[in-house]
Amino acid sequence: MKPALSILLSIGLLAGCATPSNIQSREQERAAAYASFSPEVKAMVDQGRIAVGMTPDAVYIAWGQPDEALQSGNQNGVFTTWVYRGAFLEETRYWVGRRFPYLAHDYEPRNYVRAEIIFANGKVQAWRTLPQPAY
Repeated sequence: MKPALSILLSIGLLAGCATPSNIQSREQERAAAYASFSPEVKAMVDQGRIAVGMTPDAVYIAWGQPDEALQSGNQNGVFTTWVYRGAFLEETRYWVGRRFPYLAHDYEPRNYVRAEIIFANGKVQAWRTLPQPAY
């Protein structure tokens, strides 16, 4: 991949991050829900943070739309898991040429799960963030 294309792809991958302007636009989108939050929840949402006990509206405003929403259940009830994905460019190096070999490289996009949030009864029960894999 050409370096300029790699840079553009990297910028595109970062475009979905929780920036203050994205949070503000989601606050406006769900203004009634945001107005109902306690001052503590508003402060966390404004900073892009989440906590156990938050509603899906609060999490949506803080982190945005999940990439996937999964339903599960057991003897304790029904659960919804929001999955957020991340991406990065992984470098691959290889030798080119037979007579005068040289080391070349390409970048391939790699996706991974960067966060999961579990809801039960309309509230966050648990959440976790995961690091970018080291390949």
